[in-house]
Amino acid sequence: MLKENRNLLYKYIKGIIGQKKCHVFAINGIEDHIHILTEIRPDISVSDFIKDIKVASTYFIKNEKLFQGFEKWQVGYSVFTRPYEWKENLIKYIDNQEEHHKKTSFRDEYHKLLIKNGFHDD
Repeated sequence: MLKENRNLLYKYIKGIIGQKKCHVFAINGIEDHIHILTEIRPDISVSDFIKDIKVASTYFIKNEKLFQGFEKWQVGYSVFTRPYEWKENLIKYIDNQEEHHKKTSFRDEYHKLLIKNGFHDD
């Protein structure tokens, strides 16, 4: 995703989430992925929440021609829950994505998150 159009996408995604009466604390990313720190109401399924974001934002990206060559989001996604007390640190982490990924690739970061959260490497 080109840097100059990311904020338009993030604003649009915040609108999608806001329509669901959920709150976005932070959203940011780099060329190949985004992070969203949000609270989701208990009556909303996570899979529907993500699907709705992907479907609507795909239409927006294509309609506005934000990212040349963009066809669709990847099939999967990851969701991690964290205690509310972690909120400020998570906001800083998400806000600092560009600097973070100069040191750590997405693949390495994701691998470490999976291991840290009890998933086996396979």
